[in-house]
Amino acid sequence: MAASVEPRQQFGRLEPVRGGGATNGAKAYHPPPASQHIPRRADSPVRGCGFPPLVSPPRGRGDDAAASEDDEDDEPADWRELYGSQLQLEVEPAVHDPRDEGTADSWVERNPSLIRLTGKHPLNCEPPLARLMHHGFITPAPLHYVRNHGAVPRGDWATWAVEVTGLVRRPARLTMDELSRDFPAVELPVTLACAGNRRKEQNMVQQTVGFNWGPAGVSTSVWRGARLRDVLLRCGIMPRRGGALNVCFEGAEDLPGGGGSKYGTSVTREWAMDPSRDIMLAYMQNGEPLLPDHGFPVRVIIPGCIGGRMVKWLRRIIVTPAESDNYYHYKDNRVLPSHVDAELANAEAWWYKPEYIINELNINSVITTPGHDEILPINGVTTQRGYTMKGYAYSGGGKKVTRVEVTLDGGETWLVCELDHPEKPNKYGKYWCWCFWSVEVEVLDLLGAKEIAVRAWDQSLNTQPEKLIWNLMVRLRTNLPLASSCSRAASSYYPWILMVVLCDG
Repeated sequence: MAASVEPRQQFGRLEPVRGGGATNGAKAYHPPPASQHIPRRADSPVRGCGFPPLVSPPRGRGDDAAASEDDEDDEPADWRELYGSQLQLEVEPAVHDPRDEGTADSWVERNPSLIRLTGKHPLNCEPPLARLMHHGFITPAPLHYVRNHGAVPRGDWATWAVEVTGLVRRPARLTMDELSRDFPAVELPVTLACAGNRRKEQNMVQQTVGFNWGPAGVSTSVWRGARLRDVLLRCGIMPRRGGALNVCFEGAEDLPGGGGSKYGTSVTREWAMDPSRDIMLAYMQNGEPLLPDHGFPVRVIIPGCIGGRMVKWLRRIIVTPAESDNYYHYKDNRVLPSHVDAELANAEAWWYKPEYIINELNINSVITTPGHDEILPINGVTTQRGYTMKGYAYSGGGKKVTRVEVTLDGGETWLVCELDHPEKPNKYGKYWCWCFWSVEVEVLDLLGAKEIAVRAWDQSLNTQPEKLIWNLMVRLRTNLPLASSCSRAASSYYPWILMVVLCDG
């Protein structure tokens, strides 16, 4: 996704909020005073117009060191032309959910349609799958899935700062105004997915230590922020021989893990400094300041990576010789061998084996049409028509999804689906977003199918295995999603399965 590093007159400009808070589809936190110059688009898509083109602020003195020669040939991205016709970002007003009363999140307003997955608190939720698909390529921010480990911190744009420390020559404490004003902005669509997306399917086979994510633990937004690479260059990151091998991130939450800690994780120096990876410190989502649940005022975005590496409410960036020693860096987001249960993982320190860490997403696909418990009447008219199956697919590491196939006969034969890739790749050829697939089948063939399965392939010819591979945390759930068409009774035994009921009438 091309990013501008020089100001161009044809672009719009960021405007400060004057006397009001962020909208982003919901009033999710108290409106800041006029003295807080939160960047905001005058032509925000949330207010009913197409997404505007990328904007970059004028470069300040000393920024040349932070600018890569590689960036000089970037072309401006015309977001209105690319995605304007596909934006459906209007949603119902957010509300104070009664389930948040008496919790630390009682001040946060949220979309009432979100499906809560972990009870009252903290919030972990996904949108209804049909609703997610209705909005298409770009997900409205209030409907974006949420993974929280604790209470949402109250962010204040005017006083928030990100400390950059460790193995850097010029440690800094960057305010939000400095991040949004003094660094060239990058803005691009990125699909975020929890590594546990579709975990409920594995919990039906054998219980894991994770809660029941359905098939909607995935969303796509247009994120805007300062490149992590530029920030590290400005602060004078030391060379590898000086021990600057990892970049650690730390959030603002007060969490119980490890006897009390912040949420933290890390990436390698190579990742952090790689311009092709588009890693950013994001302060805007779909043209508006971040919502509280999504990290207001600033979070890390690492395209092509699992959501667990993208620290929200970012407070500190520390350059270190070793990877993060944070409790959540080690005790979360791992794919352990199938024989390792919780007791063995603790007894033999499997959590600390580096080969089992998850970073990049795996190939995955989901059937969204037919939907769960969908009823397709069977009569002389409908049996003469085709039926269009639909769904989504994504991969990680910037790999393009190149093929999606559906089988109606247990894998004996496969139908190749049509793919819709709304995204334009970045100049390095990387794809950061989901795509959509569809295929028309005969209703009579659908009637005769006991189950339906889908599989996706990416440009490295990675594909989904036929059978489930269980692991303790059930991360990177990628085996073939199924849709049963045998009977309504199956829905009570497999409540996670996508159902189509074929009946006379």
